[in-house]
Amino acid sequence: MDIHKVIATDATVALIDQLERKHGPVIFHQSGGCCDGSSPMCFSQSEFKPGKHDYYLGDLGQAPFYISKDQYDYWKHTQLIIDVVKGRGGMFSLENPTGRRFLVRSRVFTNEERQALKAQSDTL
Repeated sequence: MDIHKVIATDATVALIDQLERKHGPVIFHQSGGCCDGSSPMCFSQSEFKPGKHDYYLGDLGQAPFYISKDQYDYWKHTQLIIDVVKGRGGMFSLENPTGRRFLVRSRVFTNEERQALKAQSDTL
């Protein structure tokens, strides 16, 4: 069983494709920062470098997704589902001018999925 810690909806993948056509490769970062709360932020890969306290969760299409350690500690038992809704994105996030924004939805992993994740991390 291959379990993903972060996944994207079809609408998210479509918006990522649009942003990559305009800005080149993109990267996501999820923080609990003060400015944009818990909004997932999308940046050009050339303009954002993950820090040593950021965890890589997986890719949304070709876009790597990182989360700050503090946020990961809160959400480590959940699968993050990155979706798109109408509205303004984070003030520094690339989707801001599109009239849509990325949104985190989540669900708690089942016991079986938690065991599979543990097995996956033991083999990495």
